[in-house]
Amino acid sequence: MLAQIATAQNKASLYAIPLKDIDGKDSSLKAYQGKVLLVVNVASQCGLTPQYKSLESVQRKYKDKGFTVLGFPCNDFGAQEPGTHAEIKKFCSEKYEVTFPLFAKLHVKGDEQHPLYSVLTGKESPFPGEIKWNFGKFLLGKDGTILRRFEPQTKPDAPEVIEAIEAALAAK
Repeated sequence: MLAQIATAQNKASLYAIPLKDIDGKDSSLKAYQGKVLLVVNVASQCGLTPQYKSLESVQRKYKDKGFTVLGFPCNDFGAQEPGTHAEIKKFCSEKYEVTFPLFAKLHVKGDEQHPLYSVLTGKESPFPGEIKWNFGKFLLGKDGTILRRFEPQTKPDAPEVIEAIEAALAAK
């Protein structure tokens, strides 16, 4: 019973966490409630940056089925996201034709860890533990449940990711 209450509070808290979009406007995950989400910490100058291409491909394939990728720029690993929000937005648009939502740069670990990542990686998460590098991925169900975690090297269009997205979309 207590575990169910904690899980329910966790879901509610995910949607309530204040965020800023890449343009600096107030936002939250509440705008995406009812959708399957792939939350990814992204960076423009990383060896894994080409994953933007497959993130966008997955976005385009499933967006009309109730799915979206959410990109969270992060400069926590090797200072690989040094740009301003405008520079990040321009890079993503011009180099990878990104159409999925991007948010303001945030910290995914350490003393300044954003509350979103505190929930995603904290001890109450089904997949606790620090983010290891850029392009760590969390799959959230339509109800905000953290369903899966994929490490940075796992490509967004890898069979296990696609399978998990399709299963989450098929779930009631």
